[in-house]
This record gives sequence, C-alpha cells and structure tokens, in this order.
Amino acid sequence: MSAAVPGAALRAQAARVLVAVLGDGRSLKATLAEQLPAIADPRDRALLEAICFAVLRHRRRYEFVLAGWLQKPLGRRDFAVHCLLLAGLAQLDALRLPAHAAVAATAEAARVLGRSGLVGLVNALLRRAGREAWPESADPAVATSHPDWLVAALRADWPGEADAILAANNRPAPLWLRAAGPGADRERLGAALVAAGFAPTSTPLAGDALCLADGAAVERLPGWAEGNVAVQDIAAQLAVAALDPPADAKVLDACAAPGGKTAQLAERCREGEVLALDVSPRRLRQVQQLLQRLRLDARVRTRAVDATDPGVLAGRDFDAILIDAPCSATGIIRRQPDIKWHRRADDLPPLLQTQAALLDALWPRLRPGGRLLYATCSVLQDENSRQTAAFLARTPDAVELPLDDRFGRRMPVGRQRLPGEDGGDGFYYALLVKRVTRGE
Repeated sequence: MSAAVPGAALRAQAARVLVAVLGDGRSLKATLAEQLPAIADPRDRALLEAICFAVLRHRRRYEFVLAGWLQKPLGRRDFAVHCLLLAGLAQLDALRLPAHAAVAATAEAARVLGRSGLVGLVNALLRRAGREAWPESADPAVATSHPDWLVAALRADWPGEADAILAANNRPAPLWLRAAGPGADRERLGAALVAAGFAPTSTPLAGDALCLADGAAVERLPGWAEGNVAVQDIAAQLAVAALDPPADAKVLDACAAPGGKTAQLAERCREGEVLALDVSPRRLRQVQQLLQRLRLDARVRTRAVDATDPGVLAGRDFDAILIDAPCSATGIIRRQPDIKWHRRADDLPPLLQTQAALLDALWPRLRPGGRLLYATCSVLQDENSRQTAAFLARTPDAVELPLDDRFGRRMPVGRQRLPGEDGGDGFYYALLVKRVTRGE
C-alpha cells in the first residue's frame, strides 16, 4: 500500500538519515551528500533536506511533545519510527505542510521501514499534532532545542545576547557566495546570477561576497562548473581580509580544510607562496579538489601533517600565518544543526589544548614583523578571547593588532561576530604581530 502513497518512501529516507545522525553520530552534511545525488527530482531533494534540518533544529522540543503524548517511549529497535515521528512533527510545525500532505505519507513510511504494526500509531499521533495545542516546556533549553550545557555556557559568556544567539541558531542561514578563481569578478558573477533568475545582494563587508537569501542548489549556479564561484559564509570570508597578507607573502594556512580560505590566500598572494596543512588526508583532498575546481591548485602546496608538532616546519618561516583552529563550531549551528547533538561539554578541554598547542607550535615559524590570525567559528570565550589572552600573557614578543568594526564587537582580545549578524555566522578573529627586537 505504501507505494501508492506519494512521498512515503521519501519520509522513510528522511527517517534513515536522522537515524544515521542521531543514532550513529554521523554528520548530517556527509550523510546528505551520500543520499541526495540518488534522488532524481530536485523538489524531493529539497524536501528531504528541509525535513532533516528542521528536525535537528527543533529536536528537543519535538522530543518533549512526543514524551507527553506517547504512553511509553518506543523501544530501541523502533528508533527509526521515533525519527519518523520527529520528521512528521517537523513537517507540520517548521515546514508548515498541510496535514493531508504530510500525515498519510509519514504514517505509511513506517511500513516502508518494515514496521507495519506502527502505521496506526504514527497516523494517530500526527493527526493529534495537527488538531491539538502542543505541550510547552518552561525550560529554555527544551523550548529552544539546545543541550543544557550549551545554554548555560551561552548565558555565562553572553548574558545579554544569549536569547538572540539561541534564536539565530534555529533560523536557516542564507547562501553566501564568493566570486572566486584567478579572474574573480563580483559584478560579473552578480549579473550572471540575475540572468539565471536569482536575486543576489552584495555587502560592503567584503568585495567578493554575494548573498542568496533563499539558497540554491550549487550545481545550478552560473560559473560553478567553470570555477568562478565558491560557497563561503561572509564571516569566514572576512578572516583573510583580517590577515591581509601582501601579494608576495609566504603564507601558512595551518588548518586548511575545507579550503575556502586557502583559495582566498592563493588569489591574494599571486607573487608569493601558500602552504596549506591539515591533519586529515581525507579533508586535505577536499582542499585540493576545491583548488582544482577554482583553477588555483598550481599556487598552493599541501601537506597532511599535524601542525601542533613543533618539528613539522622546523627551519621554515612565514610572513603570515592563518590558524582557523579546530573548535566547538558553536557559531555555525544554523548551518549544521547536528552540532547541537554531537558536541558535548567534555569535548571542550581537548579542543582548548589543541588550540593552545597550535599557537605555541606555529608562533616560532612567524618571522619578526609577521602577522598571525587566530580564528574560530565558535562563540565560546574560552576558545576565543580567553584563549588568545592566555597566549599573549605567555608570549612576550606577541602583540595584538586592532581590527575594525567589520569583524564584530570588541572583546578583551580580538573581535567576535555572533550568529545572524549581517547575515553571517558566529566567528572570532584575533590578529597578532611578532614584535621586532633590536638587531633583527
């Protein structure tokens, strides 16, 4: 019967994606990258993606609703049906699909998942969701669908902005583009986008940036196949602007994957050198693939090494170093909502150690007078201003350089952007210069 219900197979597929993310700890981005190409209809691809994003944005609130309505929780062997129920609530709530378009297909999806005995339960619960007021929790972590530890951390670090950060995390992000490649031209890219039916907007924050408020499938973008456009959030684009290396600089990109900033550095340093490192060979291949698509691979050397090892770059010095450090990624939750459910409070101490190790290992590789930018896509101050303040305190020849208001609000050290500001992600920047001592 399920084959006769349009959309049942797609809802079952959404449940399987959610099982992979919530049950197996897989990345939503990676899982969708595997699943979406096999779906022929672009409308179905968009719906699958929308359902999964909505569930992960609002999961905790949906769990609270189900807990109030289910007489007893579904067993572990029925976790796929539990995820299917979350998908059904997301369709009715976040996606605002009419009940007739969502309930029957989602209920029949239980049959596609091999749980025919639960079709009636799914149908009854979703019909109830469509006609009754939903239970509400007074707990802000439940109401905003965030883990307790993160809400506590945001309220401690940002007492006046925490509510706005939590709300921004649950809103879809726009698609930011960058005119890229050797002949990058924002005006030409903008005209091509308009001719293709898109409505791009520009920003004074970055000369190569354009924004598509409603998003788009990247393969449909004019200039994508030719390597004239890259996808990169405005906050990430600003990191290279903050470092501002000259055209002939020798630059180290210490944590290069996925490669957006590496490409910017290659475009900027046309007469210099760019060395891109990443600890993961697999992620470094992503960098190489991006550079090839943008026709910039000849300008960059890559190495799969651990940049925290002081011996890796022994004997080398650089005019500029970019450390886009591994972090909690709490500034990009609106783009990757599974971060909320994958990240734990006890992940932070090892991240802090890695960040400090990167600063300590790479600072000696910076020539006197050279500049180092420490950046993260985090909004937690332990990873950001407190991390760089501690580095300055133990490093006598390190001096902070000021950054202007483009880079966000002034912190004790560096600048911080919060999610949603100017349409961008949460991001931190601290620009440091190595003091020139007498005789150098």
